[in-house]
This record gives sequence, structure tokens and C-alpha cells, in this order.
Amino acid sequence: MSSSANPSAVSSPVDPISKHSRDVIFAIGILVILAILFLPIPPALIDIGLAFSIALSVLILMVGLWIQQPLNFSSFPTILLIATMLRLSLNISTTRLILSNGHLGERAAGDIISGFSKFVMGGDFVIGVIVFIILVTVNFVVITKGATRIAEVGARFTLDAIPGKQMAIDADLSAGLLDEKEAQKRRRELEEESSFFGSMDGASKFVRGDAIAGLIITAVNIFGGIIIGVLRHDMSVGEAADVFTRLSVGDGLVSQIPALIVSLAAGLLVSKGGTRGSADQAVISQLAGYPKALVVAAGLLAFLSLTPGLPFFPFILLAIAMASVAYIIPVRKGQRERAAKEADEARVLEQAELDADSIQTSMEVAALELSVGKQLGLKVLVDNQEMGYRISRMRKKFASEYGFVIPEVKVREDLSLPPRSYQISLFGTSVAQHKVSLTDVMIITGKPEEIPYEAESVREPAFGGTAWLVPDIYAAELKLQGFQVIDPMSQVLTHLSEVVRNNLDHLFSYKDMRQLMDGLDREYAKLVEEITPSHLSFSGLQAVFKMLLAERVSVRNVTKVLEAVAEIAPYCKRGEQIAEHVRMRLAQQICGTVSQNGQLKVLRMGAHWDEAFNKALQKDARGELMEFQMPSEELERFGLNAKKKIKELFDQGHQFAVATTPESRKYVRMIIERLFPSQPVISNLEIAGGIDIEVLGEIGDGAA
Repeated sequence: MSSSANPSAVSSPVDPISKHSRDVIFAIGILVILAILFLPIPPALIDIGLAFSIALSVLILMVGLWIQQPLNFSSFPTILLIATMLRLSLNISTTRLILSNGHLGERAAGDIISGFSKFVMGGDFVIGVIVFIILVTVNFVVITKGATRIAEVGARFTLDAIPGKQMAIDADLSAGLLDEKEAQKRRRELEEESSFFGSMDGASKFVRGDAIAGLIITAVNIFGGIIIGVLRHDMSVGEAADVFTRLSVGDGLVSQIPALIVSLAAGLLVSKGGTRGSADQAVISQLAGYPKALVVAAGLLAFLSLTPGLPFFPFILLAIAMASVAYIIPVRKGQRERAAKEADEARVLEQAELDADSIQTSMEVAALELSVGKQLGLKVLVDNQEMGYRISRMRKKFASEYGFVIPEVKVREDLSLPPRSYQISLFGTSVAQHKVSLTDVMIITGKPEEIPYEAESVREPAFGGTAWLVPDIYAAELKLQGFQVIDPMSQVLTHLSEVVRNNLDHLFSYKDMRQLMDGLDREYAKLVEEITPSHLSFSGLQAVFKMLLAERVSVRNVTKVLEAVAEIAPYCKRGEQIAEHVRMRLAQQICGTVSQNGQLKVLRMGAHWDEAFNKALQKDARGELMEFQMPSEELERFGLNAKKKIKELFDQGHQFAVATTPESRKYVRMIIERLFPSQPVISNLEIAGGIDIEVLGEIGDGAA
């Protein structure tokens, strides 16, 4: 057990008494207590013993008040037994002196008993008898009985809870939350707790028996003293009753006051329960923790002070004191909370500085990072809250649209960039960079001649089209005229969003894949077990998801994707072919993302290029595709023809897909994505049934 839990187990480095010496002294002390039971003790030594008994009881009470938890005073049952035996042995010695020398006067049993008899009784032994009876009643009926009941219940519940606590320790150990050393420590604490509360249950009987013994001893002293005084010392009954009653009651008070103090300490200890902290913290902090209760109590006292017949000043002073405390508590609580908040912020800043300087932090690479130049950084930092909110919304939109959460975007200022420029990096590699005009807004329109103000032609960063810059002072008027006005921050975020769309496959990590699989129902979890690893490895399954995301095909319908994979995985191991099969099963979804108002616009491949791609596909004897071979000049010519036709349709404002054969779709896509990264390419088998199709034209052979 730790030193905090068992202070007695720790030896002070400046302890003047060695361990062996303490053992001998302790044993001698126990023998002295036993000797007092049988040997006659002079009054002077009796006074020392009684004073020590009172001091020991006060010490026990103070320790009981200041301990943090009951187990910190685990030696209490032993100390209680020793203190009880000390009081009983002193009681027997004082009884011997009272009965032997009581006829000599009030100082027959020592000065302490004489002093108590005069001080408490006030010259009348009847008062002393009443006070003694009240003390015994309070000790026996109130404190001792209550403490005994609490100790019994505490011992019962503690012993009943041991199996559950032991199982919890074993479970934490099995789960790796604890090491073997910590588990042993907790088991030892559990054993000590059960032993302590069991001992307290028995020790409470010491206090109860002590109260009864004190009452019996006092009665024996009174009646035995009267008999001895009358029969042996020729005293009158009245004189004997006065002398021996004073001595006996004084002796009873001297023994009952320490007994009452120790009983109070026992009650405080067992009633502490699971509350941590010293008694003043546990009691005062909880009583003063509710200012409203203090206000109500103060109001009641103020009302009582104004009630006729009741004293004004005692009640009004207490009312003012409680109201003052009720006012001060929230003020000080607020000050402590502010101080704690400031301390936490200081620790966070200090930790951030340490992290910034650490080698490990410098080696960490953000998955997605937006770096801004100085001037642009000033604007971003000023609008940091809006920037963070819009990025958060963007991430939620991607999660709902594509089925997984993209990484957090790290925004930082980079002084190496031009002042008005920004750079988007993916895993530490720059993938896009652009310059922003902070005093202009961007207009995207196919009819620049309709812009009523002087405009500068620029390239739109996200999609590469032509846009126009207009001074931002005209932004409101342009909105009223129906133009789409894009402010600098929206330009940056739109570009960031498009970069994310173009790199969904890179951002889809193993962790994201695992989270998708872990979120499946039990039936689909079994389907995953059937697919992996017998037909496809888990990383191979992830590769299929990546291929879909690379062409902006959402995987939010993960169950449908898994069903499609399960259909073909037993017969095909190539990820590309599996992904193509999944695309055919997701035809409705793919067409839905490309179509507008229920109509799918397509740009077909011309007959020349269909035949050229078909010839370039090399197949084996079983008809499976082995490789793609097309002369470089043919590829270049196809790229030029496709670029010309696609740009023409873009300028006309069409949203469409390039349609080709299933076998050549992947290779057509590889060429077109280098020219137009966001342009969808679908196969004829991916056109869902029943959808309205509009053919915008075909990619012909420009040389023909």
C-alpha cells in the first residue's frame, strides 16, 4: 500500500527511535497497562495516566478529522482497543484508591479526579451525577449505537462487494488497462479495506462495552464506598455518600470524557464512507457548496429575528453571516474557475510550444494541409472562426456524399509563400497553388460582355475555366443583377474541395476502411468474412473501394458494394475487373450523380476510336484482358480530339459523361482524367435502364 494510504508504514528519516527500540517500548507499554489492572498505583502516577488518556483521545479525534480516507487510519481498531484497555485499567486503579483512601478526603484518588469533581459538579454531587448520566447516555445511546450500526452495514456491504471488485481488477488486467504490479497493489488495497471494515465492526463493540463498564464501575464505587465508609471507617451515611459520590462521579467523568471523544472519532471514521478529503473538506465544502440553501437559511433567521419575543441580535448576526458566505462563495468559485482555466490554457500553450519544437512533431505529416501567404493569412486568421466552420461543413458534406470522413484540414501561415498565395498539400506534397486578389471578387459567366464593370480575365483555380475579377465594392450590386459572386475565402475553399474530390482515393485510409467494416450489421459482417481472406485480402478489398473513389463513385452504400464484390470475387482476383463489375451494379447511383433533371447527357466515342481502342486491347486465349497497346501518336491524337470536344461542351454549359465500351472504359478514363480530372467516364453497361439519354455528340477523328 502506498505511503499515503498507510502513514504508519513509513519511517521518518529523522526518527530518533529505531525500529527494534519501538517494538520493545510498545511491548513494555502494553505490559504496564496490564500491570495497572493488578498493582496498586500511587495517586501521582494515576494523574499522569489520566492526563495521558485524555491526550490520547484528543489525538485520535484530530487524526480522524484530518485523514483523507478511512484506510489511511487502518490501525484505528488496534488503537481503540489499547485506549479502551488503558481507560479500564485506570478505572480499576482509581476504584482501588477510592475504596481504600476515600475516607481521607477528595484528593484520595489524585488531583485530576478531585479537580473534575469540583469543576463539573460546582460543589453539589447531584449536579455531577446528572452530568455523568447525560454523558453516558449521549455516548452509549447516540454516538456508540450509531457508529456500531454504520460499522456493521459498512462491513457487510464491503464484504459483499469484494467478489465484484476482484473481478473488475482481473478484467482490467486482462484488457491491458493495468499491469501486474498495479493489479497486485489494488488487490492488496482491497484486502486491507475488507479487513479494516471487518475490524471496525468488532472494534465498535469495544466502545459500547467501555460505556457500560464505566457506568457499572461508577455505581460500584458509590455503593461500595458508602458501605466501606460506614462499616470500616465509622462515617455517617450522609458523610460517606457525599465523599464517595464526589470521588466516584469525578472518576466517572474523567473516564467518560476520553471515551466520548474516542467514540466521536470512531463515528467520524466509519461515517466517512467513500468521501475523500479531511472532514472539514468533506463537510464544510459540501454544506457551503449550495449558496441558495444559505440564502434560504439566512432569510429564515432574519424572519426569526423580527419575531416578537425572540432575541434580535443572535438571529440577525447569523443571518448576515450566512448571507455573506452565500455571496462570497460564487465569487471565489468564479475566481478559482478562471484561474484554473488560465492555468489550463497556459499548459496547453506550453505543451503546444514543446510539441512544435519536438523532433517527433516535425516528422509528422498532415494528410491535408492548407498553407497561406502573409496577407492572405491575416484575412484567414481574422475570419478563423468562419473558416473553421465552413471547413467543418465541407467535411460533413463529403462524409454524407462519399461515405467516409476526410481527415482534418490543417490551416497554417507559410511566410515562404507569396503574400496573397495559398498552397494545398496532400501528405506533405504540394498538389495545388494559386494566387488570390483580396480586393476583388470572382465572377463566373459565359457572357463577360454582360458584366457592367471593368473586369480582368483570370483562370478559375478549381476547375480551370475562365473567370473574371471585379472590385469587391461592386459585389452587392452584382448579386442583385444575378451574377454568381465568389469572395476570396470561397475561392480558396472551392479549390480545396475540388482537390479533395480529385484525391478521395488517397485520403481513404486503412483506418477508414476498418471503420466502415466495423459499422456493418452482423449479417454483412459475415459477408465480409466470406469474402476475406478466402477470395480477396482485406487490403485488396480496400483497393476496390479506392478505385471507386478515384472516379468519385460514392461508397456510402457499402452493403451494395460488398454484395457486388461477393458476386465476382470467387471468379476474378484482379481488383480492376472487380471494380468494373461493382460499377455496373451501381449503375443507378452513377447515372444519378451525372444526370440533370432526370436526363443523362452523354458524349459518345466515335466509330474510329471505338475500333482503335478495341484493337489496342490484347487478350489471352480465354478472352481475358492482358495488356493495352496503342501507339503514342494515336493516344496523343485521341487526347487532342477529346479535349476539343469536351471543352466545346463545357463552354456551352453542359454537364455530361463520356460513354464508351466496358473493356476500354478504364483506358479512356486514364487519358481524359489528365485533361479534365472531374470528367466522368462511364461504360455503356453503366447506363441504368429507364433513364432518359441525350447524346450531345461524339469524339471523332480530327484527322479524318
